[in-house]
Amino acid sequence: MTNTPLVSILDDEPAIRSMLSDALEEAGFRTMSFARATEFEASLKSATPDVCLVDLSLPDRDGLTLVHRLALEQGAIVIIISGRAHVQDRVTGLELGADDYIIKPFDPSEVVARIRARLRRDKPAPQGGNTAVFNGWNAHFDRYILEDDTGTETPFSHAEGEVLRLFLERPKRLISRALMQETLGGAAGESFDRAMDVRISRLRTKLKEDPKNPRLIKTIYGAGYIFLGDVDWR
Repeated sequence: MTNTPLVSILDDEPAIRSMLSDALEEAGFRTMSFARATEFEASLKSATPDVCLVDLSLPDRDGLTLVHRLALEQGAIVIIISGRAHVQDRVTGLELGADDYIIKPFDPSEVVARIRARLRRDKPAPQGGNTAVFNGWNAHFDRYILEDDTGTETPFSHAEGEVLRLFLERPKRLISRALMQETLGGAAGESFDRAMDVRISRLRTKLKEDPKNPRLIKTIYGAGYIFLGDVDWR
């Protein structure tokens, strides 16, 4: 049994896999490397990675589809590594649930730094628990599950969980776009703003909010958002 984070690398270029494995293991991480999506998916039956580095151009599977599945089902931090540098590619990747998007070519030390930053943000809430109770909901951050007062469970992605935790740790306080960018990381701009809009919209849907008059996550136009619930961490 080990607490050393496991990073799974999915990229069909041997040089990229080798470079990332060497840099990550030197930095103290465990790694597993795969050239094909089928091999990577088979590994999930026996190993649960803390971080997944996923290339979009795979020989046997659409990388974006895999990113979406990982974000919803695995609860791992998902970082795209891709040569696709167009803004729309970055927007789509983030909207589908990726936590970060790194464009090739890159310095492996940057990847290590971004992974460490993401893992720091993923630590338990300062209130001392991993479950937040609010307005008839339980948010289980250890399982990435929202549970309503009937016991019905709805999964949320790691990326959605980052936004939800940000709100739940600061109830009834203004959360500006600048604070979201500073806390969650990533470059400010169109891709970040659109990704946040999508994540908040999905959270509202999962919390059964009226889109025209949300009760919990209120938009303060020109300023940011306020979470209006009463939160108890357990």
